Amino acid sequence: MTNLVNHLATAVETFGDNTAIGYEGTETSYEELWAQTGAFATALESRGVGDDDRVALYLPNLPPFVVAFHGTLRAGGAVVPMNPQYKAREIGHLLGDSEAKVVVALADLVPFVTEVRDETDVEHVVSVGGDAEGATEFSEFLEAGDPAVADRADDDVAVQPYTSGTTGRPKGVQLTHENLASNANAASELIPDGIRPDDKQLGVLPLFHIYGMTVVMNSTLFNGGAYYPLPEWDAQEAVSLIEDEQLTLMHGVPAMYNDVINQPNAEAFDFSSVRLCGVGGSGIPTEVLRRFEELYEPTIYEGYGLTETSPITHFNSPIEGRRVGSVGKTVPGVDSRVVDSAERSSADRSGGDEPPEDENFEDVEPVAEGPVDEENTDLREITGEIVVAGPNVMKGYYELPGANEAAFTEADGRRWFHTGDIGYHDEDGFFYVVDREKHMIVTGGYNVYPREVEELLFEHEAVADAAVAGIPDERRGETVKAFIVPTPDADITADELKEYCLTNLAEYKHPREIEFVEELPRTTTGKVQKFKLRDEDEN
Repeated sequence: MTNLVNHLATAVETFGDNTAIGYEGTETSYEELWAQTGAFATALESRGVGDDDRVALYLPNLPPFVVAFHGTLRAGGAVVPMNPQYKAREIGHLLGDSEAKVVVALADLVPFVTEVRDETDVEHVVSVGGDAEGATEFSEFLEAGDPAVADRADDDVAVQPYTSGTTGRPKGVQLTHENLASNANAASELIPDGIRPDDKQLGVLPLFHIYGMTVVMNSTLFNGGAYYPLPEWDAQEAVSLIEDEQLTLMHGVPAMYNDVINQPNAEAFDFSSVRLCGVGGSGIPTEVLRRFEELYEPTIYEGYGLTETSPITHFNSPIEGRRVGSVGKTVPGVDSRVVDSAERSSADRSGGDEPPEDENFEDVEPVAEGPVDEENTDLREITGEIVVAGPNVMKGYYELPGANEAAFTEADGRRWFHTGDIGYHDEDGFFYVVDREKHMIVTGGYNVYPREVEELLFEHEAVADAAVAGIPDERRGETVKAFIVPTPDADITADELKEYCLTNLAEYKHPREIEFVEELPRTTTGKVQKFKLRDEDEN
């Protein structure tokens, strides 16, 4: 059962007639899905694509993504998922670096592939959703066949996603069959009764991202549940799908839950069929969580992870209990620590490729119970970098030995991955992420963690969305600036918000500048692109 796709094969044997994918009123059974993956695998094999060859998927959440993903694994290849928002310049690096031989792309995106094709190893382009010049339409590409599942080793690469590139060129993350299988199993075991054959999962998290791929798609399909993909996020459409199909599971990023509660008809939404809501990707503001749970029945359980960890490392499981403000306990099979990594080099903290010159790897003692009162606690005394080890941790960055040396530390007989996130833990085993190291603002010698300021801003009734970033300041080095999306019909001034923050925060933490914006720049997975806010401010 080494090849990841064998988990789907087992589900097909047990739940063959069950719905595997529900999309726009059409249901695909497990047996039908398996036949389609066989047709895709046969098409690859007939074109000489097999073991270790890369197949790039340049698609939104559509059934062909599911087919091509598992069909590639069935043929022995490795999947390179690509953000469908990327343009030619961005995919050019991913295709060239991964040496992908095949690209499956939305028909409208094929021209971007064509633009860079001559600079890559791409031999075949497949279009989804229509014909496109220089591509073979998806249904025409498929070839009838029921090939055996290719035999793969535990440490063979199954998927090679790329980092977002916010700190440099995107890096290829080599995730093995064991990495992904262990994490999909962990994700399904973190909720009562696991993921059941009668579960219906909302598939709005993008499949090119590891959260949507592992926690939503694979964990559902490996357990006989039904996966309902949505190509793009729309709060009204997502809630309508939940209500119409009586979906039982939802995973999202904080921005999605915030969008839901800010809809004009939010009080009329019916979430009664949903038995679990999960959130990850970034920390959810406590106020957003509180408002959602006041309006609807399901509880939101926060988790934490990274692309490099397949992704889940921590989760507030209903089984283990929830602690608001925490990302939860370490999931079974994974180990995590909070270490004093103050000596790590600035290149390493920013995701650079240079190894740290002097590694200080000592554990930071847990607090008695979290979350702590950050306003009255010296966070420098209780925080450190979160490091993790386990079967879910990536094999390494693709052909980047310097980055790999910087990313890992061998200690106590384990290979620990440095997350780059600052946090603390308590004696009950709950972990708390304060912020990314690269997001921390140093103003006048004081450390300011943007999330603390953002949490306060979300509590103000006039604030629909908020992000805090550091901007250059001649006297202080950096100063705190808040970017605010006001609620509809809000009547608030920048000075009033500054005074509100001054009343509730230490003077050095309050935003000295406030800018009102229509929306915040976000990635497809909902993370605020703070580098864009800083760049726009400097311009």
